[in-house]
Amino acid sequence: MTATTAELLTVPEVMARLKVGRSKVYDLIRSRRLTSLKIDGARRIPADAVQNFILGQLEEAA
Repeated sequence: MTATTAELLTVPEVMARLKVGRSKVYDLIRSRRLTSLKIDGARRIPADAVQNFILGQLEEAA
């Protein structure tokens, strides 16, 4: 997938995918463990970033 076709998720969508609360999503963003961008003040997280985060967590757990 290229950057021009990347799916962008809202914070509530990421919360649902990771099964965590809003503050945890923002903690992950603040600690740079989850990549995000702002579009006119709206925080968006690429779906690929969520997938990479999950894969990284699985690797750490192995």
